Amino acid sequence: MVAQELDYFRAIIQANMAPLVKQTDVSHLKGLSERLNHQVWLKREDQQPVYSFKLRGAFNKLRQLPENSHVITASAGNHAQGVALSAAHLGHKATIVMPVTTPEIKVNAVRNMGGHVVLHGHHFDAANAHAQTLCQQQGGVFVPPFDDKDVIVGQGTVAREMMQQLDKLDVVFIPVGGGGLLAGMAVYIKSLRPDIRVIGVEATESACLYAAMEQGEPVELEQVGCFADGIAVKRIGEETFRLAQTYCDEVMLVTTDEICAAVQDIFIETRAIAEPSGAVALAGLKKWSATHSQSSMSLAAVLSGANLNFDRLRYIAERTALGAKSEALLGVTIDERKGSFKQFCNTLGGRSITEFNYRFAGGNKAQIFVGIGLRSAEEELQELKASLEENEYEFTDLSDNELAKLHIRYMVGGKPPVAIQERLLRFEFPEYPGALLRFLEMLGCEWNITLFHYRNHGAAKGHVLAGFEMAPQDHAKFEEHLCRLGYDYQDETNNPCFSQYLKSDQDYARKVS
Repeated sequence: MVAQELDYFRAIIQANMAPLVKQTDVSHLKGLSERLNHQVWLKREDQQPVYSFKLRGAFNKLRQLPENSHVITASAGNHAQGVALSAAHLGHKATIVMPVTTPEIKVNAVRNMGGHVVLHGHHFDAANAHAQTLCQQQGGVFVPPFDDKDVIVGQGTVAREMMQQLDKLDVVFIPVGGGGLLAGMAVYIKSLRPDIRVIGVEATESACLYAAMEQGEPVELEQVGCFADGIAVKRIGEETFRLAQTYCDEVMLVTTDEICAAVQDIFIETRAIAEPSGAVALAGLKKWSATHSQSSMSLAAVLSGANLNFDRLRYIAERTALGAKSEALLGVTIDERKGSFKQFCNTLGGRSITEFNYRFAGGNKAQIFVGIGLRSAEEELQELKASLEENEYEFTDLSDNELAKLHIRYMVGGKPPVAIQERLLRFEFPEYPGALLRFLEMLGCEWNITLFHYRNHGAAKGHVLAGFEMAPQDHAKFEEHLCRLGYDYQDETNNPCFSQYLKSDQDYARKVS
């Protein structure tokens, strides 16, 4: 072990987390252990006073500072609460810069812990830049959320406790945002037990460590998704990457649906409600176990946080069945005649229908959007598809179609009765009170909106599906307008969901490339 890593190991051993930081439990997940044929353990960082491991790094950083220091940081959630509570306990003054999109529940939590909140910008990067400016202007001490030795040491105490609590341990799964938790835990675990496998887990939509591993150095992602907002980081830290590159055995990615299924598993086993980023490690553990079931091993995952906005539960519950592979979404063509739906149900062989959307649109054929419950995941889905093909049904598997899951399932209602020259786009924009109105104002009135669907599910970004009537010669002008708007968008004109459920049969859209 090189001297620098030995310093980390010693610092983690010596770090005094009392009295503010709690030694959290390690819960045995009995049901999941039986299901996966491995012993599954969950390190419960949701039990901290701020419901997140972030308190550890913040407290360890702030306790190194002189008395009555002024600390400044930027955060939209867990790090902010960790800094605010640590500062109040140690007698420091804390200024926390938070994006204006931060949910009120998190803003109030920081204020209630004694932090002075400054709302600035619509995203973390803007808030972080403003925090740096305040440091220069006011002479404060900036507290990084992850790329700092003292912060990394504090997060490493999670591994110190876990190693003391578990006699047998084969693989540890750790969520990755900026990399502080992974770096601290990995250097401690590998220093003490090199035989234990350390796996970092990221959401597919914010895989900054995975990208850095491929490139051999930290790189900035063009954009990150916001579902697992606690780990939505565009660029891995320099020091955290160095440690991860040395001590992390593997980096794996999990989808939104897989994270939702892990949230459900945690609730069933412990009655705790994890935030999406808090369930990422368990989602990775489950995914890894699917291809490593040959022998019973002792696997541990970190439940990193439970600061969940209550209104997000609806969205998580809706996606859970898809993540657990216990539901399939299909677009099916059936005859437009009496008794055809009953005949279709008979073809399902007793499987339950979880959702059914249909509207009469004339003609000889009907397009239905149907959810079907599954008992044995992929194997049963293949059997279902074979049965539909045998009975000569035309169908499309929409289970992994994001447009279908975000919008189409809520708005199946028929096609326009007349031909429309139409384009379909899906937008994302920062979510805050008045954000939808601002989006519409920026969109302007130059093009007729033919379709619109918006749904607030408590996330940091709003999702809109919009159709626009326009002639082909206006496409270039429209593209220029979209670029000026600055919103993330995706053209869905050629998505099969559009043609099946929403687009006029005489529409020109299939010609658009």
